[in-house]
Amino acid sequence: MNRKINDKLTAIARDTLRIKHLETTNSGEDFSELAVWLIKEALEKAYQQGFEDGQKQ
Repeated sequence: MNRKINDKLTAIARDTLRIKHLETTNSGEDFSELAVWLIKEALEKAYQQGFEDGQKQ
């Protein structure tokens, strides 16, 4: 995955799911309990971002 995509996904995770980063740390930070509606919202944002990026090409 390229850096631009990773940055966009990290922003969605941070803003929607309140996850600081998407890097593996081999610690307790690697696991989160999340509400289903938050996961759905994050997926919708990622899908929409991909759609918009595809329209720009």
